[in-house]
Amino acid sequence: MAIANEIEHLHRLRESGAISEEEFIQAKQRALTEALPPEKARPSLSANSIEQQTREWAMYLHLSQLMGLLIPLGGLIAPILIWQIKKDELPGLDAHGKVVLNWVLSELIYLLAAGLLTLILIGIPLLIAVVVLGIVFPIIGGVKANNGELWRYPLSIQFLNP
Repeated sequence: MAIANEIEHLHRLRESGAISEEEFIQAKQRALTEALPPEKARPSLSANSIEQQTREWAMYLHLSQLMGLLIPLGGLIAPILIWQIKKDELPGLDAHGKVVLNWVLSELIYLLAAGLLTLILIGIPLLIAVVVLGIVFPIIGGVKANNGELWRYPLSIQFLNP
């Protein structure tokens, strides 16, 4: 139980800004390695390796929204699956997952509103605009994630705070 308390303490320090994401990852890995018996301890990944993996998976997370163009609801399910599976392994991915989910939910609301407004014709250009943004924003988000940046989508309703 002490290990859980130590990780929680490290999490609070990271949230308060007392330690960086890299320091948090290193301290967490050190605490987990020390808790395991020597025969079960595994070599830790370097901070650069974890950062690179986080960037790659964040890019995949953003770009997975485009699966909705090929598979119905794929643009909703794929990002949620990636986020939920990888967020514990790569803590930096959690914020990207929240940003993506905020956009996906916002996009669904905008599509519904624009669909209803097609009855009075103004919804047609709005529908086209939302579809275009639904393609452009994930690409921009994926590129920025690969560069190590967290990009909050414009026009996104904040359901979850990253």
